[in-house]
Amino acid sequence: MIPADITGGELDRGVKAELRSLPRSLADLVAQHLVASGRFLDDEPELAYQHARTARRLAARLGGVREAVAITAYLAEHYDEALTEFRAVRRMTGNHEVLAMMADCERALGRPEKALALAQDKHVRDLSEPTQIELLIVTAGARRDMGQTAAAIQVLEVPELTKRTRAEWLPRLRYAYADALAAADRTEEALVWFHRAAGADADGSTGAAERAAELEGLEFTDLDEDLEDEEVEEVEQTDDTATVVEVDEVDDEDNFGDLDETDDAEDEAPEVVAEEKPEKSEQ
Repeated sequence: MIPADITGGELDRGVKAELRSLPRSLADLVAQHLVASGRFLDDEPELAYQHARTARRLAARLGGVREAVAITAYLAEHYDEALTEFRAVRRMTGNHEVLAMMADCERALGRPEKALALAQDKHVRDLSEPTQIELLIVTAGARRDMGQTAAAIQVLEVPELTKRTRAEWLPRLRYAYADALAAADRTEEALVWFHRAAGADADGSTGAAERAAELEGLEFTDLDEDLEDEEVEEVEQTDDTATVVEVDEVDDEDNFGDLDETDDAEDEAPEVVAEEKPEKSEQ
């Protein structure tokens, strides 16, 4: 089911250009499914994958459509199909930026040797820096899958580890290096690099700060969860207060009928001032 607010006009220009080879009504429908696929990609990858598959059924000869299927299949953990689609993308479009994801699929399927073979592809030197870094991380993971932790560490010992950049790959590279050091029982060095990864990880996506805390024997506190707990307590206290007020109001209403009878007696009664007792201090 395509969300009602999706028109297909939101699609990237490059993919729109591909769709011009299709009849207008069909092109619009494929575009809507591709936009829906992109919308659900982060939160509901399986649903994104289903929309991409529908687009492929309608327009299987378009490279942009096959790439959408490949990426969504990869994120939805359908690794066999993702590999097939990534190969089709390379063949149809000449886009080799998918090599890192292909290698990761091979790892996920229990074939680290094939992941290493992809890392030696002749097109690797032409990849963008982010893709090259991702491929390094996958390669190190494949080495660890094969029990070659020392080799994994060596793979990750690259100049980019200390590069001054805000690139998204930096915390991931540092985390992978720290994790490999921890696996080799080089705890002190691992701690240093987990801290460096956390310092570059603005949104905390790697979990490096938590790993550093674990190595230091500290309990990591999630401030967001604490704030949520405090909000829940405040709401519960508010509800309790409201209940008490309602009860007091009911009691007052029940006593209204006695007010006239007691007014005169109260006027004649001597006024008594009660001494206030000091409150006990909390221990």
